Amino acid sequence: MRIALFEPEIAGNVGAVLRLGACLGVAVDLIEPMGFAWDDRRVRRTAMDYIDHVAITRHAGFDAFRATIGAQRLILFTTKSRQSAYDFRFLPDDILLFGKESAGVPSIIAESCDAQLRLPMRPQVRSMNLATSAALALGEALRQTATLPG
Repeated sequence: MRIALFEPEIAGNVGAVLRLGACLGVAVDLIEPMGFAWDDRRVRRTAMDYIDHVAITRHAGFDAFRATIGAQRLILFTTKSRQSAYDFRFLPDDILLFGKESAGVPSIIAESCDAQLRLPMRPQVRSMNLATSAALALGEALRQTATLPG
C-alpha cells in the first residue's frame, strides 16, 4: 500500500504524512508541482527524524506518476464522493490518493481513478486536514487488509 499526494500545498501536511508513512511502513508518492520548496524546513520540522524511515518518490506530474503504478488500483479520497471508505474493500497494493488542500484533484484525474471514496463527517463542515484524512484512510485500509505493523 502507498499514499500519493497530488500537488500538496502545505509543507507541514506533507511532513505529517511522511511521519505517518514511516510509522506504518507505507511509501509516499509526491506528485508535483508542490506549493513549497522541497527543502522547506517545515517539512523536516513536522516529519522530524522519521523522514529517514519512509520511502519517498517525487513525480514530475500526474502522468509521470501514473506511468509508475502499473495495474495497482488508484483510490481517490474526496469530499465529492458518496461512497464511504468504511464500505469499501481495500487490497494490500492499493494506492491511496489525496488531492491538494485547496482544490482536491481535477475532474479528469478523479475520473481516471479506480474508486472515489469519502471519509464520513458532519455536514456542517467542509473537509478534514490532509494528514488527518490520510491517517484515517490508511488506518482503515491497513486494518482491512491485515497489514497493520506490529
